[in-house]
Formats: sequence, C-alpha cells, structure tokens
Amino acid sequence: MAKLDRIDKHILVELQKDGRLANVELARRVGLSPTPCLERVKRLEREGFIEGYRAKVNYQALGHGLLIYIEVKLSHGGSDSFKEFSQAANLSEQVLECHFVSGEFDFLIKVRVADMSEYRAMFDKSILALPHVKETKTIVVMEEIKNERDCVIYP
Repeated sequence: MAKLDRIDKHILVELQKDGRLANVELARRVGLSPTPCLERVKRLEREGFIEGYRAKVNYQALGHGLLIYIEVKLSHGGSDSFKEFSQAANLSEQVLECHFVSGEFDFLIKVRVADMSEYRAMFDKSILALPHVKETKTIVVMEEIKNERDCVIYP
C-alpha cells in the first residue's frame, strides 16, 4: 500500500470534515493549486484511501434518536458459528454496525430506534433471530457526547 505524505493526510482530514468541499477550496486549504489537488484526490480514491462520500444524518430529526449497543455472546456450536452470525448481521437492515470483539462477549452491535418499545420489538424479531445467539446485554446511550464517524488522521 502506498504511503501518504503530509498533503495527502491533510486532504483526507479536510474531506472528512466536509466531503462536499469544492476542489478549489480544498486546494487552497492544503496549499496546492487545483489541478494537482484533484489529481491527488483521484489517486486517493483509486488506491482505496477514500472509499466514498456520505451525508451525516440527523437521527433525532428522522425519529431514530435512541442509540443502543448490544453485546452478543454466541453459543459456540461449531466452527462456522462466527461466520454464520457475521453474515446474518451483515444482511440485517436494523444492524448499523457489528464488530467482532475481545472480552466477555463476541460481538458488539449498534442499532438506532425511535424509542424503547420499537427496540423491544426489533430486538425480538431481528437480534434474537440471528444465528447462535446465546446471551445479550443491552446498553442504552443516555447522551451522545462525541460522535465522529471517521478517525482523525494526523498529518
């Protein structure tokens, strides 16, 4: 994988702040002229450093303000249990994120719902229906203090 220089990293930082930033403004912020800046952005896309561009959604406004994490422990019935669970979680529309983790539980799932009654219905229908679920622990987020979608890239 290619190495990133200081300017490449600066481009990534600026695009994480605003993916709709015009190339002329991006070039000004990173200290390049527009053409070399656009060439760098295209190279970063081509080489997989930039996977795409997304809108940051206001979940409160959409009526999905309740953020919940679910720790899942699997009943290790066979060597394929992790794979089967991962595939099913990946296909679930309710699961926003699913991470294989170390510790007491095997997976950490992130969901967003309108309220606790919606969560309860979704939990029974979607989470408990995932293969090999033995035990779960629900963590309800009372307040989001900081929510940054992407990591900070240090120049």
